[in-house]
Amino acid sequence: MTQINVQPGIMEIALYQGGQSALAGVTEVVKLSSNENPYGPSEATKAAFAQSGLALHRYPGTDHAGLRAAIAEVQGLDAERIVCGVGSDEVLQFVTQSFAGPGDEIIYTEHGFSMYPILAHACGATPVKVAEKERVVDVNAILAACNAKTRIVFIANPGNPTATMLAADEVARLADGLPSGALLVLDGAYAEFVEGYDGGAALVEARSNVIMTRTFSKIYGLGGLRIGWGYAPKEIIDVLNRVRQPFNLSDVQLQTAEAAVRDQEFVRWCRSENTRNGAWLSEALRAAGVEVDESFTNFILARFASPEEADACDEALKAEGILVRKVGGYGLPNCLRITIGDERACRRVAHTVKQFKGVDA
Repeated sequence: MTQINVQPGIMEIALYQGGQSALAGVTEVVKLSSNENPYGPSEATKAAFAQSGLALHRYPGTDHAGLRAAIAEVQGLDAERIVCGVGSDEVLQFVTQSFAGPGDEIIYTEHGFSMYPILAHACGATPVKVAEKERVVDVNAILAACNAKTRIVFIANPGNPTATMLAADEVARLADGLPSGALLVLDGAYAEFVEGYDGGAALVEARSNVIMTRTFSKIYGLGGLRIGWGYAPKEIIDVLNRVRQPFNLSDVQLQTAEAAVRDQEFVRWCRSENTRNGAWLSEALRAAGVEVDESFTNFILARFASPEEADACDEALKAEGILVRKVGGYGLPNCLRITIGDERACRRVAHTVKQFKGVDA
């Protein structure tokens, strides 16, 4: 048989595991394992999706001009510095493909999104895991890990699965302290859940080494369509567009996302509901004896006394038809990541956890 050589790093990739979505024998599952918007997309977004289906025989545009213009208008950005991808994951892939390779290093944090080391291996670079401090990105630790081989530093802010957030002055200190030739990538998948937060846009404007990414999968309720975007200096965007496939997004994705980003009233309502339900659920979990950090996202990281207790609580939730996410693979074996659902879902979670902990429900 002919020997087929695989590119460096590919066979080091551990396949990404998504959140569980079904339970055997259960027809009505409360899925709180993938940080989806429990309310789905807005009515205006659904109408745009239906309309876009009338021209499925047509190729989409290659420059994403309409969507980039809408994002720029709503976010107060420069449309020429926006690149769009199949989810923000594809934009992150453009970055690693363009700026790192064999012999280079890509830094991520110990509880960071599991796609970061996957993307590093995919381009042949070496992923370097750096410790966090009480589940928060540690700037000093990252800077200490940097060297002449460092090409990219990934941080999610707010973090996944920690739900914590690094202060703006610390993010700026990180950007300023990176070695020459290294890029800071700010993954803002959950940025919209933080009132007044720009996801790092101002830092991108002020620096030449910062890239910001965002997604339509979370607060916009479009996880099933896979649409994301990035914002960076024009020179970097020019590079990313050279590796982007010309028809990477369909007209269905482009038109639906444009309607979604323009419906900011819906975004504000979703953020308000998420904040209200998240605060209630956090307090309910604390009252049951479960430790919870302040969440800046649409999920809560619930910390139990041991991995065994976390596993047992996960089974108790499953017995009630509730799916959450075990995060042992993120270095948090004593934790469960619980998406903040609607009010009914939050109350079901709280009731089940209190029963499990032997607290009056």
